[in-house]
Amino acid sequence: MKTRILSLIAGTLLSSGAAHAASLEVKVTNLTQGIYFTPLLITAHTKDAMLFNVGDTASDELQAMAEGGSLDGLNTILTGINANTALNPAGGLLAPVTSTMTDLETTDGNDKLSIVAMMLPTNDGFIGLNSWQIPTEAGTYHVYLNAYDAGTEANDERLEADSGAPGVLGIPASPGVAPGTNGGGVTTEEENKMIHIHRGNLGDDNATGGNSDLHNTVHRWLNPVAKVTITVK
Repeated sequence: MKTRILSLIAGTLLSSGAAHAASLEVKVTNLTQGIYFTPLLITAHTKDAMLFNVGDTASDELQAMAEGGSLDGLNTILTGINANTALNPAGGLLAPVTSTMTDLETTDGNDKLSIVAMMLPTNDGFIGLNSWQIPTEAGTYHVYLNAYDAGTEANDERLEADSGAPGVLGIPASPGVAPGTNGGGVTTEEENKMIHIHRGNLGDDNATGGNSDLHNTVHRWLNPVAKVTITVK
């Protein structure tokens, strides 16, 4: 059974003792050399909801984000549970070594912060912050994010024009440095079908063949891949 964002449970909020409204400034910095982030989703929600959970199967909505960058499904669910959400603060892709910032006003009970965005070029890699506790004390806080693999698609590292839709194998786009061509594919199977830490792109140094369409000197990374600076006012 696929993990889904849980619905709001009214009774839990009344007994949590931690419900509070907050005024936040959230800054996301891309720490990678050659990976771009698709439009970011930044959301404050209750402790009874989460966008993803490592070790669980990805929801359909998370799969759509991780394979094609679509935030529609996740945003629809978050709207339904009265989460406080900021979509696409960068106004498009967030390039390597750049930052974007947004203000977020939270309402009582929405005291967990989550962030996701697809990583390009990857098959189903994404950055993720999962249900981080928003501090009640004013100040500036720093969180470093790992790259996760949704486990929904084999990491073949091939650019395919028609990919991006869930279940369609291939990398939908490679912004920045032009990718290689005619890669044979790194793999056709994904053994770990749960959400897990991404192994990273392998790439190769063959621009017109080899296994991968990605460059091993540009498209590889090590964690962390993003820095989040949260200012609680």
